[in-house]
Amino acid sequence: MGSLFQSELMCQAQLFLQSEAAYNCLAELGELGLVQFRDLNENVSAFQRKYVNDVRKCDEMERKLRYVEKEVKAAEIEIVEGQGHIPAPLPKELIDLEATFEKIETELKEVNQNREVLQRNYLELTEHNHVLCNTDGFFDESTSFVAGQADEIYHVEQDLSGSESGASGTGYKRFSGESDVEAANNIQNPVTLGFMAGAIHRERIHAFEQMLWRICRGNVFVRYSEIKMPLSDPHTGDEVHKYVFIVFYQGEQIGIRIRKVCEGFRATLYTCPPKKADRAAMAEGVTTRLTDLTLVLNEMQAHRQRILTNAATNLWAWFVKVRKMKAIFHTLNLFDIDVTRGAMIGECWCPVSDLDNIRIALSRGTERSGSTMPSIIDVVRTTSQLPTFNRTNKFTAGFQNIVDAYGVANYREVNPAPFTIITFPFLFGVMFGDAGHGLLMALFALVLVLKERKFARMQDNEIFSIFFGGRYIILLMGLFSVYTGLLYNDTFSKSMNIFGSRWNVAGMNYSQSLLNEDITLQLNPEHSYSSNNIYPFGMDPIWQLATNKLNFLNPFKMRLSIILGISHMFFGVWLSLINHVYHDRVAIFAEFIPQIMFLGLLFGYLVLLIILKWFLFDASNTKAAPNLIVTFIGMFLLQKIDDPIYSGQETVQVVILVVSLICIPWMLFMKPVVKSFMRPSVAAIQMRKKMSMRFARILLQRKQEEDTVAIVMSEEETGVEDGQSLDNGSMDREGTVSSDNSVAETFTPPPSHEGGRHGKEDSLGEELVLQAIHTIEFCLGCISNTASYLRLWALSLAHSELSEVLWTMVMRNATSLATAVYAPVTAMDVVWAFVGGLAMFFVFAGWAVLTIGILLLMEGLSAFLHALRLHWVEFQNKFYTGEGYLFHPFSFTTILEQEE
Repeated sequence: MGSLFQSELMCQAQLFLQSEAAYNCLAELGELGLVQFRDLNENVSAFQRKYVNDVRKCDEMERKLRYVEKEVKAAEIEIVEGQGHIPAPLPKELIDLEATFEKIETELKEVNQNREVLQRNYLELTEHNHVLCNTDGFFDESTSFVAGQADEIYHVEQDLSGSESGASGTGYKRFSGESDVEAANNIQNPVTLGFMAGAIHRERIHAFEQMLWRICRGNVFVRYSEIKMPLSDPHTGDEVHKYVFIVFYQGEQIGIRIRKVCEGFRATLYTCPPKKADRAAMAEGVTTRLTDLTLVLNEMQAHRQRILTNAATNLWAWFVKVRKMKAIFHTLNLFDIDVTRGAMIGECWCPVSDLDNIRIALSRGTERSGSTMPSIIDVVRTTSQLPTFNRTNKFTAGFQNIVDAYGVANYREVNPAPFTIITFPFLFGVMFGDAGHGLLMALFALVLVLKERKFARMQDNEIFSIFFGGRYIILLMGLFSVYTGLLYNDTFSKSMNIFGSRWNVAGMNYSQSLLNEDITLQLNPEHSYSSNNIYPFGMDPIWQLATNKLNFLNPFKMRLSIILGISHMFFGVWLSLINHVYHDRVAIFAEFIPQIMFLGLLFGYLVLLIILKWFLFDASNTKAAPNLIVTFIGMFLLQKIDDPIYSGQETVQVVILVVSLICIPWMLFMKPVVKSFMRPSVAAIQMRKKMSMRFARILLQRKQEEDTVAIVMSEEETGVEDGQSLDNGSMDREGTVSSDNSVAETFTPPPSHEGGRHGKEDSLGEELVLQAIHTIEFCLGCISNTASYLRLWALSLAHSELSEVLWTMVMRNATSLATAVYAPVTAMDVVWAFVGGLAMFFVFAGWAVLTIGILLLMEGLSAFLHALRLHWVEFQNKFYTGEGYLFHPFSFTTILEQEE
């Protein structure tokens, strides 16, 4: 029976479904979500499977729905979700759904195409209207410009004639040649300038002007004006800003050049009459067309809105139907098809405890399809490794993900997740021990838990999705941090004197004059502290003021880390006993017992020494307290103990050392030797194979005879009798019915417990090498893992000191500035107090930001990763293999969640 501490008991089963009932049966199994199917067509390509065309149709329908969804979201129409349970549609509904989606897509595309054409016409008319309205001033400027140029050239010509008569002309402009003189003579005569008007994007106007100047060598007159109202791009719908421009030129060749430049810069040219009256008449006509086009666009937009609104009402339900249908057809491609019997055969894994529910679901599917033949599920024997299935809920899922991230448990292996629910946040709290920071973390997680339905729809941000998925982990981490923070008496680096300090300075008999001096005084615990009147919970608050606070807290937290670490590893070794009971009973005596003795005698003895030192030594005899590190090292060196902690300590340590050394060869040789004696000989294995093959041939002949009779009966009798013969159909090695009615092999040999290397001469040597690796890893790991747990002390120290530094450097300076007012009070003191009080707001904001950013996020992430390492490496490697694979059932709920 499966539980939270072990994976579910699984089985491999065969499904025999009639072809007409297979779809509905899979629809019921998909709603149930307790069956994982195996692919029986691994050698068949995806394009050669029976239902590949149906899968393609579903893909095409899903593409059309995504197109409609994109249009609906662009129109800012709300999609109606959560319309209750949507069952998988029947296969005959596939044609109706295809026709519906095709009609909606076609209608939408036609509407969008027509709307784009009308919007393009609207844009062109709008630009044309601005061109007509803004060119009046351009024409006036061009007239004055031409007149001015003619006058200037006339004066230049007069200067030229004067210079030819003999004047030196140093202050006059000369022409470079006869061509310039001819040009000047031509401009004196009245000429008609050509012009082009249009609109261009704002970003291109300056480059456009420079290009015209270079191409035409300055023989152009360009004027432009910005269109104040932003226009809409008909293709993308984005706002665009454009300029109206007009270019005056002379000569046909220059006009050709200007037109090519306009095409290169994607400028739109519009007709513009040269006369003002004609421009006004054309502008009036353009305005009338714009009014009519606006009415048409509004009607079309309303029609499009109605189409999208109707589609948005059923869009979510359509997505569910299509995705369920696609999942069913994809799963049907995993089945083997028996053409002669019209049946489909599939193999699956499922929990043993849910077999009755699966049979009920198959019965509902058969009744829904109207088939007269029942759907059959049979449990078959298998030697392959079964998938791992751990039932979780929204609370335990996060902790199970932490375990699975290291490696999925083997089938029926001990699941560390339920123990991780407590140990993980506790170890985090040991490293993050601050009641204030833990309270902020717990409140943040509590908001996510209480508003989880609201936040479940807001997971577009990947980082927020991570926090939301681990909300229960964060909640427990915060609560345990509050607990350990109260034990440390540490709240935002300050202590709380809840019960009153148990230290009393009166016992030291200091004089008043000595107390008035600015010196550091030491309190002797023999006179100032009573062991009969200790602080009720946690650390005494006086240690926050002590200068030797670190000298006291560091050894305490270090020893506490060792005790927690060894206890954690000891618990992991005990959990390995459950794995040995279920999978390898030889390892109970060959591995578990020596491991628990080795760890318990050596490192458990170290924990015992720490506890004895705490209880046996106080302020009165602290000078006689032994150094535990020296004592532990002396035990290995067999040194004589001068001042034993207890009577017979030296003898006990020798016994512990001898027994621990015996455990090493015990772990190394016991298991390979015992298994070598339990392993059958090569001759026995060959005899077993011969008997298996002989028995298999006998069964093969009988099955072939039964299949021949079944085929004849299926051709002569009714479909019910044919279905009955299906139950006795031929099976292959894995229990599947062959499509060609032939039996590949019907005998499955019993699972062997000898491993995969029996029969080899060097199997004992391989076992010894493998066991030597495990033994060395365990013995050295006990030492390195114990040292690794010292990170509990190191990170706790780092967090408390960083919090204290932040308070001292930020908050303390601000508070001293705000309260630095002494009698007699002057006006300046009041001003400084006001300034200090105002500064407190900004200082507190900075302190809060640094607290959240550094102490909560960065330090919290650091403590999280270290707690993760302690569980993956130090704890789980004592019992956890993690070489299995997850159970992925065929579930509509999972499929829809992944698609969304």
